[in-house]
Amino acid sequence: MKKQLLNRDEIEEKYKWKLEDIYESDVLWEEELSKANEIVEQISKFQGTLASSAQNLLDFFKESDNLDYYVDRVYVYANQRYHQDTTVSKYQGYAANAELLLVNASGATSFANPELLEISDEKFESFYQEKPELLKYKRLIDEIKRTKDHVLDKKSEEILAKAGEIAMGPDNIFHMFNDADIKFPKIKDENGNEVELSHGNFIHYMQSYDRRVREDAFKCLYSSYKAYGNTVSAIFTSNLKQENFYSQLRNYSSSRAMELDKSEIPESVYDNLIETVHKHLPALHKYLKDRKNTLNVDKLHMYDIYVPLVQGVEKEYSFEEAKEIVADALQPMGDEYVSILKEGMNSRWIDVYENRNKRSGAYSWGAYGTHPYVLLNYHGKLNDVFTLAHEMGHSMHTYFSNKNQPITYAGYKIFVAEVASTCNEALLMHYMLEKTDDVKIRKYLLNHQLEEFRTTLFRQTMFAEFEHIVHSKIQAGEALTMEKLNKIYHDLNVLYYGEDMVVDEEIDYEWMRIPHFYTPFYVYQYATGYSAATAFAKIILEGKEEAANRYIKEFLCGGSSKSPIELLKAAGVDMSSSEPVDKALESFEEYLKEYLDL
Repeated sequence: MKKQLLNRDEIEEKYKWKLEDIYESDVLWEEELSKANEIVEQISKFQGTLASSAQNLLDFFKESDNLDYYVDRVYVYANQRYHQDTTVSKYQGYAANAELLLVNASGATSFANPELLEISDEKFESFYQEKPELLKYKRLIDEIKRTKDHVLDKKSEEILAKAGEIAMGPDNIFHMFNDADIKFPKIKDENGNEVELSHGNFIHYMQSYDRRVREDAFKCLYSSYKAYGNTVSAIFTSNLKQENFYSQLRNYSSSRAMELDKSEIPESVYDNLIETVHKHLPALHKYLKDRKNTLNVDKLHMYDIYVPLVQGVEKEYSFEEAKEIVADALQPMGDEYVSILKEGMNSRWIDVYENRNKRSGAYSWGAYGTHPYVLLNYHGKLNDVFTLAHEMGHSMHTYFSNKNQPITYAGYKIFVAEVASTCNEALLMHYMLEKTDDVKIRKYLLNHQLEEFRTTLFRQTMFAEFEHIVHSKIQAGEALTMEKLNKIYHDLNVLYYGEDMVVDEEIDYEWMRIPHFYTPFYVYQYATGYSAATAFAKIILEGKEEAANRYIKEFLCGGSSKSPIELLKAAGVDMSSSEPVDKALESFEEYLKEYLDL
């Protein structure tokens, strides 16, 4: 662990993503930005003409795809340049221009859905017969028709589209605050050296075997959020209000109904998740009681829950080692999958290490027509190896979808977004457990797996329950202050972590640092995705004939060519029931039993 963060220019080139694969120079980006803006202006010529002829409708869809292609490239490049160092004013400007393009493009095409909804089914059928190429867009058209009750008149849609930049305000302000402005106090590490606390190294210190280091990191980080508590609360509640505003205008019963409808997900899936997790909370409480006993502490605090329970076996993994382990672990996916995976890991798809002012966390992202990219903040822990497998799972999903689907259907819905990534993690855990007979190492790995369940299935469900509560309160007209938000979050921690956990005051502020809360009703999909992924990994590892090929062909290659539920079902897992969640939590209980018996 480096004591001080490096500047961007101090990172070796081979560990930086090669954004030149999108644009060889910033000049080319500026040229495509201009081109995209020209298409935005030109596409308005289709307004009022979509029903006039099959050819006109086909031309519009082709031009719309063309616009999506350029907007996607411009937006991804600008933001990834910005994310690698959020203080560079040039790329702050690029990101702002790209966002404006996104809003303008949305506004320029806002006439389309209302016009399409005015076309009768009979006329569409005649158009399909006249121009069979239009059948390529039939699913898109059917999706628009499905949302008929939630599409407004042309003028209203245009106004809402133009208001998009304002609606993005809370999210943008939060990210500027969280990635660039907030500063954390320095703490002393295990050796008494003063170190700079950051988003990227926080978990590293929370995993320290020195309880004083853990407590200092925990209290210092959350004291920084507490200092800005009223401001962050105002930003967050503004985001809740704009979401409620849009759901009301679009005639949805709630913000949750609106967001889940985007992926054709019944609200029962969300409710089933929370209900099923509640049913299995005693198993989590049992695990936390063992953690308290193992750590030999009178009281288990929130800063005690990340430290590995098995000492003396953890190790540092170089990035080169991590790549080899991940590639070996994913061999059950087949030669083609592993070959592409290796190409990605060795051809600068990945921005590996943390540097000053780099965006925190990890993600996979990319534009249609180029390979995907991965942002990491790699620190060499076992968790970082799993993060590599996770983000490359996203990238492989994107790669196969882009390769096998037209741009119209290449982007997969967020409900399935975490399945491929988490399936990779499950395969990696199986590989590592298979590779050792050492009881201590096995117990260490089982502890890691239990932590994955705790942080992904249990914790993300707690986040989802928090979101549902606060959005519902805004919808009911209740004013949410910092104190109220903290109380809601505190009570959920008490429920989820049980009587053996001291729910420290500092954890009440944790909701303030969760970026995904600004993408409403996203986090529940980590938990549902984890459940589906657990099921897929089991099928693949059982070696059922063509299981991996079916998973790749029906799911990874599917993009959004079918609904998420249909894609998963075609690949072998039915998420319309609570069974996958229940089975995943039963797996948690089985891992826990083995862990406690060792």
